[in-house]
Amino acid sequence: MTTPFHCRPLGRDDILLRIDELCDVLEDCVRGGASVSFMLPITREVASGFWQGVAASVARGERVLVIAENTAARIIGTAQIILDQPPNQPHRADVAKLLVHQSARRQGVARVLMDKLDDIAKENGKTLLVLDTATGSNAEYFYANCGWQRVGEIPGYALMPDGNVTGTTIFYKNLTFAAI
Repeated sequence: MTTPFHCRPLGRDDILLRIDELCDVLEDCVRGGASVSFMLPITREVASGFWQGVAASVARGERVLVIAENTAARIIGTAQIILDQPPNQPHRADVAKLLVHQSARRQGVARVLMDKLDDIAKENGKTLLVLDTATGSNAEYFYANCGWQRVGEIPGYALMPDGNVTGTTIFYKNLTFAAI
């Protein structure tokens, strides 16, 4: 059964007001084994500090945070697009921290979040998106199924939340040709 949800950007003040919900999603993903830069055990203090940093970056216009909310207006997923790039890369953006609460997976949330990031990228004149994800993860297969192009793998790149070493797979998506 699919749970209805909708996606929208969240500004700095709303991020800070809803920081507990955002922490819940992040902590759930890390406890579930997602390689999203955090180690177990993840504390509320660490999660909250992360979201405070995101809020500050959003306020500076460096990135956009998109959330997915269920019909009860609870945050069930997030994704970010980092628009602020060096002067020689004004056409590029990075996709980061696609997080979907384990209870909301396999319902199309991640796909809709990624589509929303594509729209935001286009609205901001971005034509090339880049991301990386843990090699061999479900996320790696998800991105490939969403039309992202695999560039390659860097072995031994990061630690999983449990401390095991993982490689990272680099992907890109050319938005100029994505609609063809």
